[in-house]
Amino acid sequence: MGRRNHYHVYVIELSKDVLYEARFKKANPNYIAGKPCLYVGMTGLDPDVRFDKHKAGIQSNRYVQAFGLRLLPELYELYNPTSYDDACALEVELAIDFREAGYGVWQA
Repeated sequence: MGRRNHYHVYVIELSKDVLYEARFKKANPNYIAGKPCLYVGMTGLDPDVRFDKHKAGIQSNRYVQAFGLRLLPELYELYNPTSYDDACALEVELAIDFREAGYGVWQA
């Protein structure tokens, strides 16, 4: 694997309560009621460790800290590990794909 390919994309399920946040709602005008709300990120850490840091408020996204429920490895495991450049691109691509499918999405 080597040092070069140690990055990960990850997806976190957010509580539906995030839909009451104006910025989140505005970022998802085509949200389909009933679909999950997600946070998509990338990290050089193991996704489990990164999730724990979010929840602990360490370099955390506020939506994940307040509304993060669990990791959804079935949505990202097949892409990991990867290079930094690929992880950056995948983070954006996954967020776009989920948003186009009607999910509520926040991407770092």
